[in-house]
Amino acid sequence: MKTQPLYLLIRFNPSSDPISPFHPPTSMGDGSPNYTVDEALVAMGFGNFQILVLAYAGMGWISEAMEMMLLSFVGPAVQSAWGLSSHKESLITSVVFAGMLVGAYTWGIVSDNHGRRKGFLITAVVTSAAGFLSAFSPNYISLVSLRCLVGVGLGGGPVLSSWFLEFVPAPNRGTWMVIFSGFWTVGTVLEASLAWYVMPTLGWRWLLALSALPSLLLLVFYRVTPESPRYLCLKGRKTEALSILEKIARMNRAELPSGILVSDHQEKVPEKSNPTEGTKLLTKEADAGPSYKDMDSNMGGVSSLFMLLSPKLVRSTLLLWMVFFGNAFSYYGLVLLTSELNNRHNKCGGTELQSEKAQNINYKDVFITSFAEFPGLLLSAATVDRLGRKLSMSSMFFLCCIFLFPLVFHQPQGLTTVLLFGARICMTVTFTVVYIYAPEIYPTSVRTTGVGVASSVGRIGGMVCPLVAVSLVHGCHQNTAVILFELVIFLSGICVTLFPFETKGRELKDTVSSSEQINSLL
Repeated sequence: MKTQPLYLLIRFNPSSDPISPFHPPTSMGDGSPNYTVDEALVAMGFGNFQILVLAYAGMGWISEAMEMMLLSFVGPAVQSAWGLSSHKESLITSVVFAGMLVGAYTWGIVSDNHGRRKGFLITAVVTSAAGFLSAFSPNYISLVSLRCLVGVGLGGGPVLSSWFLEFVPAPNRGTWMVIFSGFWTVGTVLEASLAWYVMPTLGWRWLLALSALPSLLLLVFYRVTPESPRYLCLKGRKTEALSILEKIARMNRAELPSGILVSDHQEKVPEKSNPTEGTKLLTKEADAGPSYKDMDSNMGGVSSLFMLLSPKLVRSTLLLWMVFFGNAFSYYGLVLLTSELNNRHNKCGGTELQSEKAQNINYKDVFITSFAEFPGLLLSAATVDRLGRKLSMSSMFFLCCIFLFPLVFHQPQGLTTVLLFGARICMTVTFTVVYIYAPEIYPTSVRTTGVGVASSVGRIGGMVCPLVAVSLVHGCHQNTAVILFELVIFLSGICVTLFPFETKGRELKDTVSSSEQINSLL
């Protein structure tokens, strides 16, 4: 007796949960069972294999955090050593973000079309080489050029986060992505500690050289990294995908579901079963002829970008771009403001020389505010799977506005540190959760491109920040700078509330068409 595909009834029955990932393996038209990558990962759970993947991806996240954090130390030091203007100092930071803008888009397309491993291999090579060579820069032009190349490499950060995400079972995704984000915090604290020790004694060149080491470790262990089975399955390389899933099962001491591995868009309805309302809907779509599902797995760079702006994804894409811009502008602005507002320059007494500013950086305060990311991560873990992605982000954006408002006026150094500490907690939560939410709203076929392009837009925010907001502080316009941050953060919170759907507990989808089936039920 042929078994009725109960999961189809669950998925399309309005009285049941349309987004539950916990349906049993499905059946092909000939009655043989089949399963998707998501179902296999849920069956095997999070185990030793995923921990190794987490360690490798986390090292990449530490590398990016260290390279970004050092910007608040190197700029003032180089300005003092080479007698640069404030504009040239800001440009050292801005060119990194300009490079990241290019890299995030480029490496996203590379990884969506040629594999996740190729994507993060190239980024590791570029970041480690350019980062180390920048320590030997003989002049300003060479330093700016090499730091721009570092930014191009760092643009591949979203590839590593998407790669790790595709190994995590749906029920644990939020928690483990928060833990993954913890590596960023480790990187910021490590860089602040390194700067505290290295800068006063060895100088900025040693800081640049030592900060490039984590990227080098990615190259050392690259050979043992696996390709994403979800990507392989989408590309039709099911034998390779199955081999990786079998390795996961062995290392996790678990078993794969019985049946045949398929992509989620290949699930079919049995031909000889009594059609229900749900199966009729699915069959009707299947008979409609080729659509996005036939094209998703073989898209080039331009078509991938057009897919992000297709009617099915355009609202989510545009809102995500705005949130990434606000996040990057505000987060990196807070990092830079910590060193700007907590030195004598923020009093604007007019008696200090710019060359003294490097000596005025309070490394202790920078170190303290870096620790704000640890409670931020704990708060992310507590809210992301309880309140959901949208509420977690929006509430933290609005709370950050409250912390920053007193800084419109000059405050004592202790109170300034406390307020920046609170604001840094809030921005850590929003930054953490948006990197969980962004890969979840896109299907596998355009996931790293989608996150990469959004990250590129965020880099524009990071690029503009030192040229605009921090320059305002230099020009004794602290109140205007803080009001600008308030406005950007508040608008970002509004954009989060306008996202079309919540992704908490949802499966990752392989194609735009399969995502549309779920979204239409929400």
